Amino acid sequence: MALAVGSRSRGSLAPILSGTLCLFILAGQVCGDQSQGAVFLREFTLIRRESLHDDFLSDLLNSHKIEDASSRTARSEEDRDTLWDAWGPWSECSRTCGGGASYSLRRCLSSKSCEGRNIRYRTCSNVDCPPEAGDFRAQQCSAHNDVKYHGQFYEWLPVSNDPDNPCSLKCQAKGTSLVVELAPKVLDGTRCYTESLDMCISGLCQIVGCDHQLGSTVKEDNCGVCNGDGSTCRLVRGQYKSQLSATKLDDTVVAIPYGSRHVRLVLKGPDHLYLETKTLQGTKGENSLSTTGTFLVDNSSVDFQKFPDKEILRMAGPLTADFIVKVHNAGAADSTVQFIFYQPIIHRWRETDFFPCSATCGGGYQLTSAECYDLRSSRVVADQYCHYYPENVKPKPKLQECNLDPCPARWEGTPWTACSSSCGGGIQSRTVSCVEEDIQGHVSSVEEWKCMYTPKMPIVQPCNIFDCPKWLAQEWSPCTVTCGQGLRYRVVLCIDHRGMHTGGCSPKTKPHIKEECIIPTPCYKPKEKLPVEAKLPWHKQAQELEEGAVVSEEPSFIPEAWSACTVTCGVGTQVRMVKCQVLLSFSQSVADLPVDECEGPKPVSQRACYAGPCNGEISEYNPEETDLLYGGLQDFDELYDWEYEGFTECSESCGGGVQEAVVSCLNKQTRETADESLCVTSRRPPKLLKSCNLDPCPSRWEIGKWSPCSLTCGVGLQTRDVFCSHLLSREMNETVVLADELCHRPKPAVVQACNRFNCPPAWYPAEWQQCSRTCGGGIQKRDVLCKQRMADGSFLELPETFCSAPRLASQQACRNEDCPHEWLLSEWTQCSTSCGEGTQTRSAICRKILKSGESVIVNSSLCPPLPFSSSIQPCMLAACARPGRPSQKHSPHITAVRKIYIQTRKQRKLHFVVGGFAYLLPKTSVVLRCPTRRFRKPLITWEKDGRHLTSSAHITVAPFGYLKIHRLKPSDTGTYTCSAGPAQEHFVIKLIGGNRKLLARPLGLRGEEEASPVRKNSPNEALRTQEKHQNGIFFNGSKAEKRAPAVDPGSHYDEIISRLLEQRGWPGELFTSWEAQDSTERNISSEEDQNPEQALLHLPFTMVTEQQRLDDLLRNISQQPEELQDLYSKHLVAQLAREIFRTHLEHQDSLLKSTEGRVHPVAIPPHKHVSGFSSSLRVSSPSSSGEVRSGQPHRKPVILRKISAAQQLSASEVVTHLGQTVALASGTLSVLLHCEAVGNPKPTITWARNGEEVQYGDRILLQPDDSLQILAPVEADVGFYTCNATNALGSDSVSIAVTLAGKPLVKTSRMAVTNTDLSAVTVDVGSVIKTIQGVNVTISCQVAGVPEVEVTWFRNKSKLAPLYHLHDGSLSITNVSFSDQGLYSCRAVNLHGEVTENTHLVVLDPPHPPSQVEDMKALLSANGPNLPSVLTSPLGTQLVLSPGNTAILGCPVQGHPMPNITWFRDHQPIATSADPTYRLLAAGQILQITNISGGSEGEFSCLAQNEAGMLTQKASLVIQEYWWSVDRLVGCSASCGNKGVQQLQLKCVLNNTEVNPSYCAGKAKPTVQPVACNRRDCPSRWMVTSWSSCTRSCGGGVQTRRVTCQKLKATGVSVPMSNEMCSQLAKRPVDTQACNQQLCVEWAFSSWGQCNGPCIGPRLAVQHRQVFCQTRDGISLPFENCSALPRPVSTQNCWAEACGVHWRVSLWTLCTATCGNYGFQSRRVECVHIRTNKPVPEHLCSWRPRPANWQRCNVTPCENMECRDTTRYCEKVKQLKLCQLTQFKSRCCGTCGKA
Repeated sequence: MALAVGSRSRGSLAPILSGTLCLFILAGQVCGDQSQGAVFLREFTLIRRESLHDDFLSDLLNSHKIEDASSRTARSEEDRDTLWDAWGPWSECSRTCGGGASYSLRRCLSSKSCEGRNIRYRTCSNVDCPPEAGDFRAQQCSAHNDVKYHGQFYEWLPVSNDPDNPCSLKCQAKGTSLVVELAPKVLDGTRCYTESLDMCISGLCQIVGCDHQLGSTVKEDNCGVCNGDGSTCRLVRGQYKSQLSATKLDDTVVAIPYGSRHVRLVLKGPDHLYLETKTLQGTKGENSLSTTGTFLVDNSSVDFQKFPDKEILRMAGPLTADFIVKVHNAGAADSTVQFIFYQPIIHRWRETDFFPCSATCGGGYQLTSAECYDLRSSRVVADQYCHYYPENVKPKPKLQECNLDPCPARWEGTPWTACSSSCGGGIQSRTVSCVEEDIQGHVSSVEEWKCMYTPKMPIVQPCNIFDCPKWLAQEWSPCTVTCGQGLRYRVVLCIDHRGMHTGGCSPKTKPHIKEECIIPTPCYKPKEKLPVEAKLPWHKQAQELEEGAVVSEEPSFIPEAWSACTVTCGVGTQVRMVKCQVLLSFSQSVADLPVDECEGPKPVSQRACYAGPCNGEISEYNPEETDLLYGGLQDFDELYDWEYEGFTECSESCGGGVQEAVVSCLNKQTRETADESLCVTSRRPPKLLKSCNLDPCPSRWEIGKWSPCSLTCGVGLQTRDVFCSHLLSREMNETVVLADELCHRPKPAVVQACNRFNCPPAWYPAEWQQCSRTCGGGIQKRDVLCKQRMADGSFLELPETFCSAPRLASQQACRNEDCPHEWLLSEWTQCSTSCGEGTQTRSAICRKILKSGESVIVNSSLCPPLPFSSSIQPCMLAACARPGRPSQKHSPHITAVRKIYIQTRKQRKLHFVVGGFAYLLPKTSVVLRCPTRRFRKPLITWEKDGRHLTSSAHITVAPFGYLKIHRLKPSDTGTYTCSAGPAQEHFVIKLIGGNRKLLARPLGLRGEEEASPVRKNSPNEALRTQEKHQNGIFFNGSKAEKRAPAVDPGSHYDEIISRLLEQRGWPGELFTSWEAQDSTERNISSEEDQNPEQALLHLPFTMVTEQQRLDDLLRNISQQPEELQDLYSKHLVAQLAREIFRTHLEHQDSLLKSTEGRVHPVAIPPHKHVSGFSSSLRVSSPSSSGEVRSGQPHRKPVILRKISAAQQLSASEVVTHLGQTVALASGTLSVLLHCEAVGNPKPTITWARNGEEVQYGDRILLQPDDSLQILAPVEADVGFYTCNATNALGSDSVSIAVTLAGKPLVKTSRMAVTNTDLSAVTVDVGSVIKTIQGVNVTISCQVAGVPEVEVTWFRNKSKLAPLYHLHDGSLSITNVSFSDQGLYSCRAVNLHGEVTENTHLVVLDPPHPPSQVEDMKALLSANGPNLPSVLTSPLGTQLVLSPGNTAILGCPVQGHPMPNITWFRDHQPIATSADPTYRLLAAGQILQITNISGGSEGEFSCLAQNEAGMLTQKASLVIQEYWWSVDRLVGCSASCGNKGVQQLQLKCVLNNTEVNPSYCAGKAKPTVQPVACNRRDCPSRWMVTSWSSCTRSCGGGVQTRRVTCQKLKATGVSVPMSNEMCSQLAKRPVDTQACNQQLCVEWAFSSWGQCNGPCIGPRLAVQHRQVFCQTRDGISLPFENCSALPRPVSTQNCWAEACGVHWRVSLWTLCTATCGNYGFQSRRVECVHIRTNKPVPEHLCSWRPRPANWQRCNVTPCENMECRDTTRYCEKVKQLKLCQLTQFKSRCCGTCGKA
């Protein structure tokens, strides 16, 4: 490579130039001469224009001119105005790191010079190089180490920071002072100065800013941030003055933290500086700074200068460790250190990601926040760290909308109803509906299918499943006596399911609390009848006290102490509590008992008391003086006396109350009321009471207490019992619970919400998911979410940090039990064959998976039995080459026929094709053909039993591929083999003896003419050996079969054939001795005779069946148990015989009657095969005389079948007999069809074509011998011609087919056949057949054509399997069902074309009642909900109705096609159009009858009919009235008195039978009068007044009532009685009870606080005070104790200047989108003071709704015509690479499209 170099030194330029060009051309390969071996890195691939020769640059620029225009960028507008072309692409970067340069060229389009530069540069690869890369300038110097300089090698080191020419490559030889300029320019991208980003490009130093852009003047701030504002660090400056001493030689000057920059320290004085360091990893270091220089301390560069009187320390930073600057005492004088550096603010605010959306759907918002971040440890710290730096300004949060998709529908349920049972297990229900919530929060119900993606919430759940309270009896006490008979007691408590003492137990089931007991110790006090009670020592002393009573082991009344007198002077009252108590001696505790458990009179609970005179004198109360005082007033009391004055108001308004007689003290003279003190108290008359308002109270609601709240927060529920009650008698306390409908007022609420406030956040676990494994140890998981139940009952999902409690487990172990033993199966092996069908196997091991998850292998016996199909399966590969088909393209092939022939009558000669078996009669001649392809017939060879055959007098081997055996004899039995090259086929011949037994092969002599028969194998032996041959192994055509077979070939068929020959029912002339027949043989003609058309073809002489049929039969026999094989073989052989017999008998009169149109073996070329029993063998039959002698008996017609000569298509005249096929050729001029029939009397001959009678004319003639001649046949003459022979005894018919040039012809019928009664139907194809189920249907497809036509059947255009076909091409469908319906097609095909004919099979189903009537009932309810209905039936049904109703009658019926329904009434058709009362629904299946009257009665029937039949079903309508009838008297309303009545009860009846009363709704009820009852005196009973008011409002008082004994007379008057009268009947009610036992409490409160509460209005705030509950003594109590008192307010409004505030809003910002659904705009909303207009905290404005600070805007559909941005944030979206997200991609279509 020759290059012209300028005047510069070759020695200095050549290495650089050669290296540069080499790298440019070879892209980085090693260059230089072999002695140098310098390696250049990829950084040197940039070409500099100035370093190349002008010629080279000219070539380079010329190469740019011819570059492909497609590689150029489009010219800018500026370029178009000049002569420059557009700029080319940027070159590769000159460096891979550390900052390189890239260039772009452009060409001048003018022949003249262009103004400006043709090259431009930019920086690239602005990433730091790894430390091992080294200095770029040093790399360029070291490239010259292998180039001699003045004959000597040097190691060159770079000389940097040259102030004169910083972009020249100056290097210094190591170890010398030699400095040489090795190149005038350094490579592009080399730094000009070591401490600057400026770089050399084209030899000039270009300014590079900290943003790595050429020409940029942007610089780093003092904090190291490019173009920063210095806010990320702070300036630290200070001065240190040493205070060192002899004891303190070292001191710390300043600690400079990690990341600091621009560090400068100046020490003045004798002392010395040194450094200690500590990295972030904790590694400590030390540097003594002993000499001047630049050091690297913990990867930070340190510049130290030491002077005699001072030291200077500089560190540019950023420091990579914490530096601690210390000073060491080195002299007596003090030193000072001045320091300055920029310390980074290591705690900075960092904006967080957006918080979770406020709503999961329907549109929400999300905000960012700011967190304080430690740059050193890279973790978040507390906010106060960031507040420490005033320079830190916390960023404001950002807001964005989110989850704008509409919410999916969800299930929402109402609150649960109250439990149906309070204990013992009940149920509660609720309604659940599917709702949808829109963006505005409105909830509406929608269809349930919208919620089907989640399971529906349960609507019923069990509740109160705990046990009901029950009685718990404790232990019995000891007996109350020490001898004889006494009592013992026990405590019986009502215990709930928690073991707590409660109520709710049934009193009826309460165990008794006392019982008698007997002490076996006798009592030795015969005079005392009562037992002596054992008394405690203190018991006797207690009895001695006045009115004192002590608790004993016998229930007794125990009075408490008397209360203080109610007055302080004069006469007052005292009260006390009296309880029934018992001492439990075993526990030495006292138990309270019900009052009725204590016997005897109850001590009084109230008494009078005297507190002394009220005149201030103190005197003692003296009863005697009192009597004297009252006794001295005899004269005085005569003026004043007590009298009754009417009664008080009734104590109750209903249910029985009392009235008390008013007693007044009257002045006898004036009759005026006087003070009661003027009347003598002892003379006061007794209280007089009478009953009143005895009528029962009206029904009313009884309301219980609210239950505790079901939830402590969120929204819970409280329930209470509300029931309707009816108070019958207050006196007897009789109350009846009624139905809710009997209380007329609205029912009070039974459920109310409670605790409606937000719950604190908590963990809410979801349901456990299914276990990951069913056994062997799995894991199940669940979601555990932090949620907050809101006051509206909804849940708000929160971040996990909001939940302070430990999180619940989200996964757990499950199914920790061993798995059952199981099989572990391997993969299937490859197929055992390479083609066709084979098998695959796999192995299995028994294993068990333990609960730990480990798998162990165990004994196979522990696993369940493994099915055989699990370890072996069939496999199917590509089909193998068929045995009969050559494997190679040109190999010979023998066309074999796999059939078995059985000769049943003596015949002269039979023709066969190789490939089958023949069981023949002796003396029959056999012609055996061997049809071949791709092989010359003269070369065919024949063998018999493996021995080559040649022609002889008995056997003729013809040169044209066939073998003839003259008159069979026993020695001819054997296997005959035809060989055509490698191909072989066989034919087995066996003989049938005269006794229908198979002749055995002669032993020994092959050549003998005769051999005596020998005994054949027994049947069982034959069956045992059949398996070896049932697959036809012997006839596979292999070469190995040239050897004589070891086993008698075909012997496996012998047993079947023998049994078949033994079957009865063969025609009588069959199997007659062939020796006898030989003498009476008639002359017959064969195929080889000269006049074949004279031969008469009789009934089939040889039966034929497929080999496959016998193979299947043998396989079935072999699969049976050995003991059943014989029986089973007889059954199958009989079945096979019936098939053959049936075919034989059906064809006894006419062989070809059912095979019309098929090519007869005689009329087609000899090698063609025909299936069926008239198959591929040639038959010669005895001839007939043709005439009937008059002496013969009468006989029905029989048409003679004759064999005509093979037809040539070129013949101009065709003469043929029946049963053949005629192929019309273009030259055919005449066709003569012969028909000969015999019968007595002589039959009459007629002709028909395709089922229609032939119309004779000029072309179609009937000849005198009854032959039919067609002259000049045309295409219209094609068809099946049938000759019909008829006489008085019957008829016979045979067809002959006339085709056009041999094209396929199908005999068709266009009739429609409907069958409803026959068990079998046969039709020709082309017809339509409708039949009932279960019928056997045969569709005949009689075809004709030359060559033979192949028939294929299709069902609904799908090919049918051959098993449906019959032997004659017909299709048989047995036991027809609905699945067999369809279109059946018969396609006939041969070489000349194809024809397809169709038959439509419709399966009929007669009308019948359906087995299930649920669908019909649903149809009835849909058409007439809540209407009476009835279904008709064949036996009849009945519907009873009342007049005026509407009824619907259903006619349930099924059938195919769907039956038509006609309705009848009383056997007359119903005309729905004429009578509007009747209306048909559901396609006539439903009859609606409206406005039923008495005339509507009768029998209605529906007639359903279709093509298959009809069905009648009936129903009767009966019209009957409902009415009210008097039933009986109800119980008396009262048991005594004068108000007892009995009401007559009514019942609703129909035909004197009681029915539901709802049927009589609206019917007039008969008027009935109540009957008086129980009008008699009532027994005496206690009457009580209402309780008096309590003597105290709190602190414990008493209240009293009056109790009197009254008797209600029959007249209604209440008479006072003595207490003894009532005591005999009932215990006296208590007249005194304690009341108001609660403490005396009151509300207390403090003074009002300052007016500094929350603002509630303009200049209005709230002030508070404390309110607390206390006793009157000043003791504080819980608030609940004062809940009955009105509580004073604790807050009130007050005037506050601070609340003079209002909301101030700014203008809306521009909308973020111009269209669509995502645009929003915001504005500033702040709370300001009215007077100062300055912002104040927002909570002061909270009393007024805060205006919205953002809203949607421009919510209009975007047009799809153009792709444009609909938000102003698209540039940011593009920078953040969010264009892939759908929501941003659509809104920033324009920007994202460019990206």
